[in-house]
Amino acid sequence: METPVLLFFVAIVATAINSIAGGGGLLTFPLLMTVLPPVTSDATSAVALLPAYMTSTWAARKHLAPLSHWFWRLLWPSLVGSLLGALLLNWSGNRSFTALIPWLILIATLLTLRPLLTRTAHSGHSLDAVDPVDITAGPSVSLQIGASVLLFVVSIYGGYFGAGIGILVIGAFGLIGLTDIHSILPLKNALCGSLRAVAVTVFIIEGKVNWEYGLVMAAGALLGGYIGGSVVGWMNRALVRIGIVVLGVVMAAYYFWRIYGTGIHLVGSD
Repeated sequence: METPVLLFFVAIVATAINSIAGGGGLLTFPLLMTVLPPVTSDATSAVALLPAYMTSTWAARKHLAPLSHWFWRLLWPSLVGSLLGALLLNWSGNRSFTALIPWLILIATLLTLRPLLTRTAHSGHSLDAVDPVDITAGPSVSLQIGASVLLFVVSIYGGYFGAGIGILVIGAFGLIGLTDIHSILPLKNALCGSLRAVAVTVFIIEGKVNWEYGLVMAAGALLGGYIGGSVVGWMNRALVRIGIVVLGVVMAAYYFWRIYGTGIHLVGSD
């Protein structure tokens, strides 16, 4: 199969996965690495996956409405953190930060697993029960500050590299008490799309994007994102969370192998 055609279909699958759980970059980034340098692959993958965040958020907009107040509270720290991360990627000659990637994904995966373990421990609750947190309630000032700081830190990673950013954001939501998977997935997509848009802008200005492949993948991403966003509403909460955990473990294992097993730095090589 010709490379552009393969990239188009992989983008559909990757962005559908991104919309539901996150981790689509695990498919697009390694594939681009076979034809492009690492930094260009990272930037091109970011451009390719960006349109899907918009279509998936639109497709699941009715589920986002109860958490719209959280979106506006977390938007600015996410944008600033992403800008800082993207600038670090372009300015820094030291890419040792990539060594943290599998650890961050593994920690986020364990945080995503926590609500399942909590419910299992209480026999009176079904794994697919409605989450007890009142997602429409206004958060306290201390929670707002803590959530903003947490998303700022996560967004630095999102701007710097981005692989697994969806799983990290979902893990962060769990720490601040947002665990209703049907609502937090569109919130995750909206925030990830916003912070990655900042990173993409920096990559474009710096001339890091391969448009030949990026535009082909972006076309597939539009379709994949809408598909993923459309199925969020009827998917079983527990099964989605289990799928995220499985994907997170696979991603962590992959990056442990790539970084520590082979000694290959995923980004930063010119």
